[in-house]
Amino acid sequence: MARSTTIKEALQRWSAERDGEDPTKAKDIQLQFQWPPIEKMDGTLSTLVECEKLSISSNMIDKIVGLNGMKNLRILSLGRNNIRALTGLEVVGETLEELWVSYNLIDKLKGVENLKCLKVLYIGNNSIREWGEFNKLQAVSTLEELLFVGNPLVENIDGVAYQREVLKRLPFLKKLDGEALLADED
Repeated sequence: MARSTTIKEALQRWSAERDGEDPTKAKDIQLQFQWPPIEKMDGTLSTLVECEKLSISSNMIDKIVGLNGMKNLRILSLGRNNIRALTGLEVVGETLEELWVSYNLIDKLKGVENLKCLKVLYIGNNSIREWGEFNKLQAVSTLEELLFVGNPLVENIDGVAYQREVLKRLPFLKKLDGEALLADED
């Protein structure tokens, strides 16, 4: 099998495709669908100090690391990888507003409480099975939009009951699985 692509190589490729644009000054960096795929995030990412949106989706990454120094990061897209945990996000906890991690292997939400500005979380099609894990989202009171469909937790629950359970736990949520939520009028 081919050797994996490093972040450094992916950034060089990104720069070459843009007539030598300097990735350390770019606001939007797209590194998805690398071939061979990226398997590891690393400290090279910390050079992307101006980056506001980073996409490394559709690779083979198993762990979130190397985000130190990304003090302007607002949107992080890591969907369709092999990520198992949300650890490693603490360093962008004060700026990250959107986290896209659908289609991974995440079964625990430990670390989500560090995301102080998170408004959007796409975490559908992962491996979250228990309401106890789901409840960790209560620590993120800024959360407005959640995509959670496709997790084992919601496979065997009626849609109305599911929405009611989510709203009971996250009353501040405005959008669930792509649909606007209406607050109960008692």
